Amino acid sequence: MNNALLMPKATAVWLVENTSLTFEQIANFCKLHPLEVKGIADGEVAAGIKGHDPITSGQLTREEIAAAEADEKHHLQLAVSKVRLPEPSRKRGARYTPLSRRQDRPNAILWLVRNHPELKDAQIMRLAGTTKTTLQAVRDRTHWNSAALTPIDPVTLGLCSQMDLDLEVNRAAKDRQPVEEDRGQTLVPSEVTTRDAHEKPATEAGVFGVAGAEKAQPEADINVDSVFAKLHDLKVKE
Repeated sequence: MNNALLMPKATAVWLVENTSLTFEQIANFCKLHPLEVKGIADGEVAAGIKGHDPITSGQLTREEIAAAEADEKHHLQLAVSKVRLPEPSRKRGARYTPLSRRQDRPNAILWLVRNHPELKDAQIMRLAGTTKTTLQAVRDRTHWNSAALTPIDPVTLGLCSQMDLDLEVNRAAKDRQPVEEDRGQTLVPSEVTTRDAHEKPATEAGVFGVAGAEKAQPEADINVDSVFAKLHDLKVKE
């Protein structure tokens, strides 16, 4: 706990008016210059300041003042407080939104939903300082003022900073899984289509498939004599 004196100048005014302490003792206790304390006693400094009783506030005891009045070399010591205050929490609480800006939350939610659909509900709630119920109502068009809502950047409205918005957008982008593109059939590599002439049968099979390769095969040699012999037999039979 910080044992700093509360309202030092007002306390000095009270000590000057209600005790017989020296200027040096008061100055040392109130962290003031002795000439400043003298000016308070003369009415030239702290005019209009109401004295603050350090005994009532628990910062001095009557015994401590009496000991200092009896000995000019005695330095006043702050009384130890009997009340222990809890240490202030360092946990960051919810962002405070001014009353004048709270009516703009639905507009900010609508802007975030339209322009950054990748944001999660929790992220939108942090940026706009809203609740799950209001967010869902804006999404479903069931908000009582849906017809009059206008998408407005929450940064412009002062609901969040640009750094906060960029941070949440980047987080959402990292969480999204990349979608593989279906390219379908692709061309045959150039190594296959640019082979030498003696490798053409293999190339044709690779490019056009098995059926194409069969079509690309040269026809067998035709025996002319056998063809004419068959024709002659047909005529004789007729």
